[in-house]
Amino acid sequence: MTNLIKRFTNDESGATAIEYGLIAGLIAVAIIAGAGTLGNALDNQFDDLATEIENASPST
Repeated sequence: MTNLIKRFTNDESGATAIEYGLIAGLIAVAIIAGAGTLGNALDNQFDDLATEIENASPST
């Protein structure tokens, strides 16, 4: 019984799994935030391009 308690207190595999889970979660949050920012920037760029095309006057 004493051996079982010693093994249980020395086992850190659960803590390692939690750490990897936290790292994966932080990476996912960073990717989502970056994709949102990139999407907004592209949307603004295309809106500006569409405005420029609409305001272009033919040279006649």
